[in-house]
Order: sequence, then C-alpha cells, then structure tokens
Amino acid sequence: MRILVAEDDRDIAAGVCASLQRQGHAVDHVGDGAQADAALASIRYDMLILDLGLPSLEGTAVLQRLRQRGDSLPVLVVTARDGLQERVRTLDLGADDYLIKPFAVDELEARVRAQLRRVTSNGQPELRIGRLRLDLPGHRVWMNTDPLELTAREFGLLSALATRPDRISSRAQLVEALCSWDEELTDNGLDIALHRLRRKLRPGGMGIRTVRGLGYMLEEAAE
Repeated sequence: MRILVAEDDRDIAAGVCASLQRQGHAVDHVGDGAQADAALASIRYDMLILDLGLPSLEGTAVLQRLRQRGDSLPVLVVTARDGLQERVRTLDLGADDYLIKPFAVDELEARVRAQLRRVTSNGQPELRIGRLRLDLPGHRVWMNTDPLELTAREFGLLSALATRPDRISSRAQLVEALCSWDEELTDNGLDIALHRLRRKLRPGGMGIRTVRGLGYMLEEAAE
C-alpha cells in the first residue's frame, strides 16, 4: 500500500514513516498543506495520514479539497487538537478517523490496518483470489491453508496485483505501488521481484500473466 503522511513536525513524521515502512508500505512525506494537496491531486494513494496544523494550507482545507474532487481516499487525522467541536467538524468534513497526539505507535498501526482493511476487502477481514487469501493490512498471505512467506517487496507486489482483480497493472503502476519518493526500483529489480513471486505462487496454482506491451495480471494458473 502507498501512504501519504502530511506532517510538519519532523520527529513525528520520521517516527510515523518508519513505522509504516516496517509494515511494508511505500510512504511519501510532505511538510505542508500545499504540497499535500498537489501530491493528492497527481498520485494515487491508498491512505492519507493528515495533521491539521499544517503551514501553507490548513489540514482541514486539504481534506475539503480532497472530498470536493470526489476522492474517497481513507483519511486518518493525527493532531494535537483535542476539542470535541474540532473532532466533530473534521469528521463531518470527511475524515475517516481521528487520533490525538501524543499517541502510541501500536494504536496508529492498528488504526491504519482498520482503514486499509475496509477499503481493500470491502469490510471483510480477508481478500480472496483463487487459492490465495490475503490480509493486506496485516501483511499475511495463505495459499489454501498454508502460510506463504514473502519478502516486503514481494508482498507489496502481490498486493498491487491483488487489489486490481481482472485488470492489467502496468510496470509504472507496480513501481509506483512499491516505491516512495526517496526510493528507486530499476526495471531489473522489478523483473527479479516478479520472478521470485511467480516461483512462490506456482506450487499453489496461481500465476502472474504477462500481457505483452501492457503489463501483468494475477490469475489462477492453467491446470
């Protein structure tokens, strides 16, 4: 999953980003509201973690603009503003959850998992494709009933394919899903990840089909 963190406190941002990256997410960080608004308008994210007290453009304005564009992206507001009226107003503007600073990292991670589970599996605890079962927020995969051991990159690649069932994912889309702004993934690196994931999926009857010139699809392998 690719997550945008909009937070102007560098220490808090560093901790949040590190926590999310340990969970296998690709994370981008911006320090002001104008940058957040521009990123959200041009890049497809799976979630936004939003501070309200951002310079340049208030967090509430970022949220309003996002919803005015018709974007249903999950938004977790993380802020020191703990007044009841502020919480009610922010939720009414379209925030999905509200976490008050200071917070425990475990609680942040749990709230992120809850939001991602809601949008990636229609509220169900697992996503099922063929013989695969995926708990995307929990970063767990089973082939039939057997756990499937994947690296963070392999899991990210599988997630990107699994959340686009019956659709082709281009190389650019896969790279975008796997990398944050400060990371790079070469063509060779993507090919290696695809090869290793295919090898792990094959014994369970799943495969990744190459659609020449277009991209890749996750599918059940032919008997």
